[in-house]
Amino acid sequence: MTNVASIADTPGPWRSYKEKVARIAQHIVDAQQPIRVLDHIKWSPEVFERFRDSRWREPPQVGPDFYQGTYLGFEPETKKREFREIAKTVDRELGDKDAIGSILADSAREYGLVVELLESRGTPRFYELSRRLYGSSRDRFADGVTEVRHVAHDLYDTLTNLDDSLLGPQLARDIEAAEVVQILNQALGEVFGDGVIRVILDDGIVADAAAGSDYIKIRQGARFNRRDVRILEVHEGWAHVATSLNGQQQPVARWLAKGPPRVAATQEGLAAVLEILTLVCYPSRARRLNDRVLAVEKAEAGANFLEVFEWFRTEGYDEEVCFWNTQRVFRGGMVEGGAPFTKDIVYMKGIVTNFSFLQSAIAIGRPELIRWMFVGKVAIEDIPVLAQRAHEGIVRPPKFVPKLFEDLNGLAMWLALSTFWGRLNNRAIVRHYEKMFEEG
Repeated sequence: MTNVASIADTPGPWRSYKEKVARIAQHIVDAQQPIRVLDHIKWSPEVFERFRDSRWREPPQVGPDFYQGTYLGFEPETKKREFREIAKTVDRELGDKDAIGSILADSAREYGLVVELLESRGTPRFYELSRRLYGSSRDRFADGVTEVRHVAHDLYDTLTNLDDSLLGPQLARDIEAAEVVQILNQALGEVFGDGVIRVILDDGIVADAAAGSDYIKIRQGARFNRRDVRILEVHEGWAHVATSLNGQQQPVARWLAKGPPRVAATQEGLAAVLEILTLVCYPSRARRLNDRVLAVEKAEAGANFLEVFEWFRTEGYDEEVCFWNTQRVFRGGMVEGGAPFTKDIVYMKGIVTNFSFLQSAIAIGRPELIRWMFVGKVAIEDIPVLAQRAHEGIVRPPKFVPKLFEDLNGLAMWLALSTFWGRLNNRAIVRHYEKMFEEG
């Protein structure tokens, strides 16, 4: 017989496991809402203008005082306490051994560290937290030996030896922003359905394009070539916006709509791998992404703003591009060197981990896991957990998945061959042909 007194003493109604997860996930989504990392470490146009006026000689005067003048939009101690309480709620309601609970608790703790990161702008502590959240150029991959910077060095050597003019036609940037909007709205409408993803003009963004939860902004006045437009479709539409849309459609796993730092490498890596698989990436673009990794490595090793700026100059970039490339690495950190913002290493880290995941899924006969890469703002290591819990209704399979991943036959063969190739002594084989070319 049910003890009436014990029921009366129970605080609130009974909640199912899914209700508890949905409630905690929504709390995380709501709590992170005012946190805008890039907005609160960005440099004003005046910083660039002063540096330009010094003829690229005087380093920017950007330190702790510069950042303290920017209001975060929330009270840091209150926000950190909120995330600590969320993590405690996870342990109390789901248990510290629950796999879904671990994802939620890790996300809450990370957001707490993000708040501390923003509090530490312009100090060595900023770098310590950046390295913890986004990683370092010295991070090792799963083999325990290869570091992110090692891959970047190898790719630098390969890309430096490529002559773009020998690879295909050099496309002029003759497509105006308004036309890009029309092209992308039509292309993405065919993939996702009319009006699901909105492409709009915007004159308030710094970059040529930026993705949001269900839209892509194109900067008014920017010009593009055909290859650029295709990259925007694949990188921003197929990857970033699609994962946002899939995350937003989760009634329980609501945290998948937002991306804490732990998912950054997977998200950027997925977008970059899609560029490669669809053959729209090209060497000069790959160089730009790879050079950012090398710039982070330099700054971690102590190079200051001027030294990294001059390195970009030696790589052939014009001065304005050199400045904005360099500020990506030093924003939030210390222009004196040794304490950069390390987020740009996620591109290389993500390419390697995402491609390895694809290869492994094919090699062990688990191709069904591949489409789960699009389920939301997810980290690679979370995918097996999410797929396993789908039958319980905790996670819904992704609705928006690129056609490339709907029929995996061609991709499976491509990945199987690349896996086979990787098992050969391919360096010796490549060297054989290199020698033949040199002698010829």
